[in-house]
Amino acid sequence: MGRGWVFHQDNDPKHACKLVKKWFQIKKVSIVKRPAQSPDLSHIQQLQDEDPNQLIRASALRVLSSIRVAMIAPIMMLAIKESVRDMSPYVRKVAAHAIPKLYALDPDQKGELVDAIDFLLADKTTLVIGSAVYAFEEICPERIDLIHKHYRKLCQVMADVDEWGQVMIINLMTRYARTQFTDPNLGEMDSEKEETFFSSDEESDDEGDSDDSAKKRKAQQKKKKEKESKPKPYLMDPDLRMLLKNTKPLLQSRNSSVVLAVAQLYYHLAPRNEISVIAKALVRLLRGHREVQSVVLMNIATISAKKRNMFEPFLKSFFIRSSDPTHIKLLKLEVLTNLATQTNIQMILREFQTYVYTHDKELTVAAIEAIGRCAVNIKEVTDVCLSGLVALMASKNEIVVAQSVVVIKRLLQIQPSAHKDIIMSMTKLIDTVKVPGARASIVWLIGEYCQTVPLIAPDVLRKMAKTFVQEEDVVKLQILNMAVKLLLTNREQSLPLVQYVFQLAKYDQSYDLRDRARFLRNLVMPQQENRLTQFAAKMFLTPKPAPVLESTFKDRDQFQLGTLSHYLNQRCAGYSDLPHFPEVAPDGKVRDVAGFGIPVPNEKSSAPQAASAASTRHSSKKSKKAETFYSDDESEGEKESEEASSGSESSSEEEESEESEEGSEESDDEEEEESSAESSEEDEDEDDEEEESSEEEPPKKPPPKSATSKKERKVEPTNKPSLDLLLDLDFGAPSGGNSSAQPPLSTGPTLLPSAAGSVSSAPKAPTLSKSYEVIHTAPAQFVPKRSSELLNKVAGQGLSVDYRFTRSPSLFSNKMCAIELRFENHSAIPFESIKLVDKKLPVGLSVSGFDDSVALAPGKSVSVMLGVDFADTTQDAVLSVEVSQSDESGPRRLTLTIQAPVGEQLEPVLLSQQQFKAEQSKLSGLNETSGKFKSSIAIDDVKAIVAKVYDLANVIQVEGIDSADKICFSGRTLSNKALLLITFSKTGEELKLAVNCEKMVIGSMLFKHIKQSLAV
Repeated sequence: MGRGWVFHQDNDPKHACKLVKKWFQIKKVSIVKRPAQSPDLSHIQQLQDEDPNQLIRASALRVLSSIRVAMIAPIMMLAIKESVRDMSPYVRKVAAHAIPKLYALDPDQKGELVDAIDFLLADKTTLVIGSAVYAFEEICPERIDLIHKHYRKLCQVMADVDEWGQVMIINLMTRYARTQFTDPNLGEMDSEKEETFFSSDEESDDEGDSDDSAKKRKAQQKKKKEKESKPKPYLMDPDLRMLLKNTKPLLQSRNSSVVLAVAQLYYHLAPRNEISVIAKALVRLLRGHREVQSVVLMNIATISAKKRNMFEPFLKSFFIRSSDPTHIKLLKLEVLTNLATQTNIQMILREFQTYVYTHDKELTVAAIEAIGRCAVNIKEVTDVCLSGLVALMASKNEIVVAQSVVVIKRLLQIQPSAHKDIIMSMTKLIDTVKVPGARASIVWLIGEYCQTVPLIAPDVLRKMAKTFVQEEDVVKLQILNMAVKLLLTNREQSLPLVQYVFQLAKYDQSYDLRDRARFLRNLVMPQQENRLTQFAAKMFLTPKPAPVLESTFKDRDQFQLGTLSHYLNQRCAGYSDLPHFPEVAPDGKVRDVAGFGIPVPNEKSSAPQAASAASTRHSSKKSKKAETFYSDDESEGEKESEEASSGSESSSEEEESEESEEGSEESDDEEEEESSAESSEEDEDEDDEEEESSEEEPPKKPPPKSATSKKERKVEPTNKPSLDLLLDLDFGAPSGGNSSAQPPLSTGPTLLPSAAGSVSSAPKAPTLSKSYEVIHTAPAQFVPKRSSELLNKVAGQGLSVDYRFTRSPSLFSNKMCAIELRFENHSAIPFESIKLVDKKLPVGLSVSGFDDSVALAPGKSVSVMLGVDFADTTQDAVLSVEVSQSDESGPRRLTLTIQAPVGEQLEPVLLSQQQFKAEQSKLSGLNETSGKFKSSIAIDDVKAIVAKVYDLANVIQVEGIDSADKICFSGRTLSNKALLLITFSKTGEELKLAVNCEKMVIGSMLFKHIKQSLAV
């Protein structure tokens, strides 16, 4: 039995002996004592007696709250009141779960239960807070006023709460923020509208007044209006920023519900430029179970319908696998269609073409439908998609043909006159296509454009009249419509056929069809003239607008993401809409409470100071750091001008300084300058200045900042707790603030992720202790002389282009591969100008260099250096070069496609034997690609193996390996600085190769290249 069971003591001697009691204690079996009076009162008496075992007290309350008898509701209420004040947090947690049970049993107890919830929300134990929020959501979700004083605490302890408690808190914070903060995306739009309104008034006023006095008056009004209409930058509320900042780390949670909750919070609350952080986390969830994939893909499809740029870098993550269930395939297909742009449409169409020929009929139909949507949304590929769909009509698969006809029918409505031949070819399918929807589409298309094919339309009506009785109702309705359109355009030739079709429809079994035939007969062939007959041509022959093929997920964000209503796209029981953002934010002082590092502003503080005091202690420390940016002399000289500034300007400056210094920490040198920087604070911060000056006395005459003074300055020890001393350490640039003094990243050491040790700060810059291990880059051990051809002289009309990787540090960035381009003129005409004009790069790639044009004489060659950041991928960098010759033939463009092998995207790094083993142990599992193969080179021939590896990859051999049967190499990727380790070992007559790298694609491809080079 599980440990959740609680046993009742029956006082039997064999159960009450010392040996059995000791066994109960060892096995941690919960035993409820036998009551003195009646066994029925055991649970209540257990609570009243306050058993020393917290599990017993909690179990007693759990059992008591599970009794669904209305008569004991008062007793349950008394038990809950006692339990919420219990010393054990576990008992308080159980009490929070008992509150909804009592409310369901007796709703009249809501008032007292709300007081209990308010008490539990103030609990400082993270074990209780999640359950307290759950009780709040179940009992009184409309009582937002109870959350004001707990808002900041809930934001700060969110990372320590259990996972399901995090989900409850995030959903609560989403609803709370929608009622307390303004829309972060609305400020810029309003400022633009205001500016446009006033600018138009100014133009009209200037044209109307010509008098001098009127001009002066208008000039004053103009200045006033400019001051009023000046767009104010949106300043996010510090409390909203705190919520976004504290929930962002939860995107790395192992619980998919937590990640999805944070994603919906960012989608509904964050500014547009910050929502993209959720994309990578949501894509990570696609590796989970199919149930998780379904929910996540539903949310991604909704987001991508309006924000396609978020998921475009992860396009390949949505490619369909053969093992995916059908509903997952359809959702991925929907996302791919939403992400289609002019740059990636070729790749997506190739995928769709593969999906068309699968055995899954639903996927086949959806893929053809997706091709049609891409053709409508992206005009550049409309003709290509139309040609592909026409080719699909020749397929032997009836479903493919039928769906292609339906999609072509929609596409032809865009330009019907330009595709007359396609309409004629579709008429030939009327005898072979058996799917009712496809037959109906062909009949509608011929009837709608009967004037385009006047000779074919009557013959199609003749064929359809023969099989009218056997057709489905949807086809019969379209035959009636085609008959009416032919009668209006070609009455003489089609009148007998139309009468025959109407006569067949008159006796059809479907009453809908009989009613439609009766209506159309009286409309186009009336026995008496009526006014409707005159407008029959306008009713049936009016040009129809082209269909707009939109995503079915476009309007699904009316429901909150992650909810059951959003998944089913219908309002479910218990769902409540997200409130709209208020136009004016309520007063934020209601959240100003003491505790959790939030200082309460005093009565003398002004409004901007109160807003600043409402921020966290961490952000207030960083605002002080921003004040110490300027030198002491400058702060004294500018004191008077700063004191004259308004309160609103000071508050905005404080918020800007907080944002600009976010993510950094204070150094010991900056703490010494803190008192002198406080002297340059504005009038509204004088009270805080006096409080801080009482703790630390400012120097009488601050010395000027210079290198000499900093070296001579001594750091006085301060009585601070160890946590504050850790926060004061600066791991960034030297305290002098000169970023140019930092060594370049390619030559400077970098910390290993696993390094552990203490850090001490020197007077000039913080130094690392000896316990930290560093990684140094090394020069290339081998530079291959081979080059690859980019452009031959035939395609370049006399100009050839080669490129090679120099394996030297790039002059443009330490993340770029250094590439040498060599241009050679094989013609007799000189090239006056060769220059780079366009870069067609995938997302994440960048190119630098080759900014100036070069000239090339006949028979000569010239080399230029180029830097390309391939972002640790195998994507190609496509460049366009414009060349001009002196023969007045005009400039022409040449396309150059540069491919980088994975071995050239590395740089060698020096590792000791201990570092190599430590890093290799971390890069195991999925980060390791290994295999055995027979090699023509023996393991003893170290020089041959090293030469082969150096030729393929820019790495370096690790020295000092204790085993003679092992050869190790180390390097790291240029872009992301991910370590790559190569190990050769001998296993019998075979050679074992292992490549460890965090970038699994890089590791697996390099393993493949090395194996192909060494295998027999």
